[in-house]
Amino acid sequence: MRVYTTGSLRGDPMGEIEDLRLFLAVAREGSFIGASRALNMTPPSVTRGIAALEARLGVQLFVRTTRRVSLTSAGATYAARVGPVVQDLQLATEELRERHGETAGLIRLTAPLAFGARLLPDIIGQFRVLHPGVTFSVALSDRFVDTVDDSFDLAIRISRPPKEVLSIWRKIRKVSRILAASPIYLATHGTPQHPDDLSRHSCIAHDSGAMGEMWELTSGAALQRVRAGQVVAGNNAALLAGLARNGQGIVLLPRFMLMEDLSAGRLVQVLEDWTPPDLWLTLFYPPYDRLPARLTRFSDFVANHVDQLDF
Repeated sequence: MRVYTTGSLRGDPMGEIEDLRLFLAVAREGSFIGASRALNMTPPSVTRGIAALEARLGVQLFVRTTRRVSLTSAGATYAARVGPVVQDLQLATEELRERHGETAGLIRLTAPLAFGARLLPDIIGQFRVLHPGVTFSVALSDRFVDTVDDSFDLAIRISRPPKEVLSIWRKIRKVSRILAASPIYLATHGTPQHPDDLSRHSCIAHDSGAMGEMWELTSGAALQRVRAGQVVAGNNAALLAGLARNGQGIVLLPRFMLMEDLSAGRLVQVLEDWTPPDLWLTLFYPPYDRLPARLTRFSDFVANHVDQLDF
């Protein structure tokens, strides 16, 4: 745990830079506790640091409530002015380290739950062996995360081809999907031979609102649309795979998520001649003028790692 002393007490420029990083962290996280986690500090240190910064500036920067800390109008103006300055200083530091062969800094990363739990431990662990100066703050979520509003450095997504204009994105590889169900379910309800048969089956929907989804299946030039989710829907892929294993219906998920269940016979692929549109594994970034070295190298590492996997 780092010990924090405000720049006003130290009276040095580097201390003032730390004050600004602390201020921006609280603004980004919306809480002293969140900022303390992001900066590896104690919550009382964060509170004292912000109080000292406000005293030095003579301006209240935050409105404190029992649930959230939010910027005052003066604080928002200050954040808009100092944010780019601090980012430029961080980039200058990274460029200097890069010239001397060092890659360091924090990567605030978000990824889907199933992908993150299955693949990120190896990816991050192997990357930090090569670059021990890089640290990570990881948030796993299946919700659609805006890398700009939520202030992540990098968002890994598995979704339809990207069309965003406010973020920088890098398509890594296609992710194929399949339909699968448990042998027990198929023995009880029969194995569908055509998408029309799915209307008589429990089709488990993967939807962010847990309401339902429309499956599109193609075979050659033929296209069939199937409404899924009338019986079971959820917003977490691992949950849906578990429901399928337990005989609750037919699921449509990325192949890599189901490989172990298929190999073990817990799930069986159905309608193999009918395929849904491929998804893409894509990396999203905020609108940097130039990606920091740590993000460029980590992105390349992720791409090389997943290229060796069976997706």
